[in-house]
Amino acid sequence: MKLTCVVDNTVRLSSPLWGEHGLAVLIELNDTRMLFDTGASGTILLHNLALLNVRPADCDALVLSHGHYDHTGGLALLLEAHPGLKVYAHPGVLRARYMHAGDEYRSIGMPMESELLRSSAELHLGTDYKEVLSGVWTTGQISERSEAEGRGKGHMVRAGDDWLSDPYEDDQALVLRGKEGVTLLCGCCHAGLLNTIEHVKRVFGVYPRNIIGGMHLASADEGYLQIIAQRLEALGSPQLYPCHCTGQNACTILASLMGKHIAPWAAGSELTV
Repeated sequence: MKLTCVVDNTVRLSSPLWGEHGLAVLIELNDTRMLFDTGASGTILLHNLALLNVRPADCDALVLSHGHYDHTGGLALLLEAHPGLKVYAHPGVLRARYMHAGDEYRSIGMPMESELLRSSAELHLGTDYKEVLSGVWTTGQISERSEAEGRGKGHMVRAGDDWLSDPYEDDQALVLRGKEGVTLLCGCCHAGLLNTIEHVKRVFGVYPRNIIGGMHLASADEGYLQIIAQRLEALGSPQLYPCHCTGQNACTILASLMGKHIAPWAAGSELTV
């Protein structure tokens, strides 16, 4: 099973791919291909897929990690190029999301209208874990959250006439069963990295050997990053491949604590599991 980072905030120096604040990952298994998220724009998603010699019509499925624009912004152009694509997500992905700053509430949710999504895709919404391709599972809803969540300042949703902090109930990840164990692929990890890892253990019976993607640690202090490093070491020191919303400072501190067990994963990076 081969994973390629198609869209990320940063790009490998040797790669011709374009970067943007967003995430999209291509998963290839034998003759099947699927996408995990779509980045923030269809322009960059389709440009980068073309450079990887992948047409939208080549994709058998798409899984959305959650409903923020930087993971769903490429949906419209992707579905225009591949109408009827199977799309898997939590029902909460359709909920309107906002960023609150000062007196302003700015939309940061999925740019594509939900009715257009329903008419353009073969949409599969659910809260349970689900096998999308052979050996590739969604985590489903991550409900048990005893550890810190990956919260963004000012992230809000509407509840009637009231504004509430975003519960991120739609946040999910992918679990890939490879030859040497399980790989966890995260979108933004709003449910919290440690909560997500423990959810994988409860549902799939094992801890991941690789953890890839956005981990939402940009605002984490050094003390909490030390806790994460210690917990990961206790779980057998899985290999960490952070990108997107993990945060450069967090990556630097984790590198000092984890050594060879962490490596960046910018657009153009590949991994076979």
